[in-house]
Amino acid sequence: MLAYIDAQAGVSGDMLLGALVDVGWPLDALRTTVERLHLPREKWRVWAESVQRGALRATLVHVETDEEHHHRHLPDIRAMIEAADLPEAVKQGAIGVFTRLAEAEAHVHGIAVEKVHFHEVGALDAIIDIVGVVAGFHALGITQVYASPVPLAHGWANTAHGRIPLPAPATLELLAAVNAPTRPAPGEGELVTPTGAALLAHLARFEQPPMRIQRVGYGAGQKTFPWPNVVRLWLGASDDEGPLRLLETNIDDMNPELFGTLPERLLAAGALDVWFTPVQMKKGRPGVVVQVLARAADEARLATLLLRETTTLGVRVHDVRRYEAARDFQTVQTPYGAVRVKRKHLNGRTVGAMPEFEECRRLAEAHNVPVRDVYEAAFAAAQHLVEREA
Repeated sequence: MLAYIDAQAGVSGDMLLGALVDVGWPLDALRTTVERLHLPREKWRVWAESVQRGALRATLVHVETDEEHHHRHLPDIRAMIEAADLPEAVKQGAIGVFTRLAEAEAHVHGIAVEKVHFHEVGALDAIIDIVGVVAGFHALGITQVYASPVPLAHGWANTAHGRIPLPAPATLELLAAVNAPTRPAPGEGELVTPTGAALLAHLARFEQPPMRIQRVGYGAGQKTFPWPNVVRLWLGASDDEGPLRLLETNIDDMNPELFGTLPERLLAAGALDVWFTPVQMKKGRPGVVVQVLARAADEARLATLLLRETTTLGVRVHDVRRYEAARDFQTVQTPYGAVRVKRKHLNGRTVGAMPEFEECRRLAEAHNVPVRDVYEAAFAAAQHLVEREA
């Protein structure tokens, strides 16, 4: 599934959280994400309300925290996220956003990245915003995020570093690092925050994709302007995935233990799918065919990764086509807790839903029950969801 961030009025971390909740990510899932950061429960509160911004209804997510000192360095935040009970893709995505923020602040202040002292963006609410947004996209099964040009306005802001001009220097650095397109703002004020800019810079491509829109969410900003202060989040299926490539290579001389990390690295680098097939190679040796499905634009990067991460001396590449059903994620309740299920859609109808195995395994471990029990409970709830929508 694709996501398009329509940021004509600006973007911030809490606006994106609001849009994700408005488009269907359960607020309880956001709270669970925060709990997995192992933050003291009395130090934070997350709630949402429906508000009007101009003529538009939108969801406003409130992230309230209680901490006196929040000056953190990048290693502090990285350690907090790495210790969280979250999917690896979410942890790496959030760390990537904070790394971009640190690099921008280091450039602005003329210091080393390791010495950057986060102030506003090191507070718990900013950490919750960033981790929450990355987790929300992951939970909804978003495979690629796109974004519109962003509006940059003039003005001044008071920060821990004193009074600074708008757009904030860190915001400009973040956008400049990815050559982001901008547009004149409808008025004065901070419409794009450093947190919002970092999330777009790390997660999004600045282009509007061909897509079949399925859902639209509206996230509200805290401030009221003469225009609707909302960000719109479009979700949909790709209408033109473009050419695909099948990369493959035969390997018969690599330590089998090294195959374990290969799919994770390839998928993190943009592969659409990765699989292994056992084969018998020359001289009767057992071998493995590593096959990678990828977009044409990712071919060179993934081929280089295969050459670097394995013992192979060459990678074959074929043009392929595929037919694809639309899909999205929903959360179902079981006696053991909430489980995400992947729904399959054909011609606008929901025709199937299957539980996410890793979530079933995590809940089974937490409740000390067989994984099968959790999976069967989630599967039954998923089938009820399909029947209800038939």
